[in-house]
Amino acid sequence: MDTLTLPVNLIEQMRAHILACLPNEACGLIGGVNGKGSLVMPIPNTANSPSEFFMHPVALLQALRTFESQALDLIAIYHSHPSGPPTPSQTDLERFQYPGSAYAIWAPSPDGDWQLSIFWIDNGQFSKIRLESS
Repeated sequence: MDTLTLPVNLIEQMRAHILACLPNEACGLIGGVNGKGSLVMPIPNTANSPSEFFMHPVALLQALRTFESQALDLIAIYHSHPSGPPTPSQTDLERFQYPGSAYAIWAPSPDGDWQLSIFWIDNGQFSKIRLESS
């Protein structure tokens, strides 16, 4: 995957979720088809931490079942880095368990706004992929 396409309303849903979870990290899933998102599923962060996340297992399973019932694929995992960096951390790379899906990270930009960056993780390495909004 070299591009992830997300409707503006999904981006805004994620932004609202990450802001509501501050100062802790927020996390969730993005469902869609062929790299085009159509559903965001916020998942509670059971770590309740500003520097790590663990998706609530029951909510995670329910989200995946929702995707399946709507014939959607898990196209991305999203979470926030309230104190940065805007790239996957070493912990992110070590814990990544969803091959075939992108990794979306929200982090504050230097001007204080929040930016969304999308990555592909493979064998403990990451590369940035393009985000298109529709």
